[in-house]
Amino acid sequence: MKDQDTPEQSPEPLALLGAEEPQSSHLGARLRGYFLTGLIVVGPVAITIYVVWWFINLVDGWVKPLLPKAFLLETYLPFNVPGVGLIVGIFALMVVGALTANLFGRTIVGYGEMMLDRMPVVRGVYRLLKQIFTTVFSNSGTSFKRVGLIEFPRRGIYALVFIAGESPTEIQEKVGNGEAMMTVFMPNAPNPTTGFVTFVPAKEVVLLDMSMEDGAKMVVSAGLVGPPQDRLRQLAEAARAKKSMPEEEPVI
Repeated sequence: MKDQDTPEQSPEPLALLGAEEPQSSHLGARLRGYFLTGLIVVGPVAITIYVVWWFINLVDGWVKPLLPKAFLLETYLPFNVPGVGLIVGIFALMVVGALTANLFGRTIVGYGEMMLDRMPVVRGVYRLLKQIFTTVFSNSGTSFKRVGLIEFPRRGIYALVFIAGESPTEIQEKVGNGEAMMTVFMPNAPNPTTGFVTFVPAKEVVLLDMSMEDGAKMVVSAGLVGPPQDRLRQLAEAARAKKSMPEEEPVI
């Protein structure tokens, strides 16, 4: 009798491991990479152009209605010319600044502020806005100049802060216990316009060599854009080592 034929064995799965991946997956990955690269290149440029164009049109919408038609280029040209209002607005601000620099201009501004101070609701809004603009745009050194670190929300964890300067005298006298205090602003990421104003002992603030621009980039990008993180880690470790060192007793 003949032996019965043994059933054929199915091919081993290991034989399939050496098979090459389909070309469609390589092509899809390559196209996806091209798309992301193009988005990274074009995205910032397109958004910048859009913001600049929006700002120019906004200023034109405010200034152009105040100008006589004889000063508008649209009166003599068959198309709209953007940017005229922006140029006129910048020139007007320069003229106002020049007039305010002399005695006559300061007198007019003083009378205007006196009138605003007599209005209950307008007075508070005007004072707040004036203080903000003076702080941000003045060259007196009252704006944020340094970036630092404080331990928050617990020891060993550091948060980025903007140094505003020394704390008011009343705060130093009541909570400083004779130590120097600093006023710092701890912004919330990714919106740096909100945050916490805190008063911290000066010895607990780690001053960084980072510029204000780099600090703002770190906050807005939630830490994705900024100086190398190794630099921040080194500064934090140096601060911890300095605090752990015993204070030397004064020599009498």
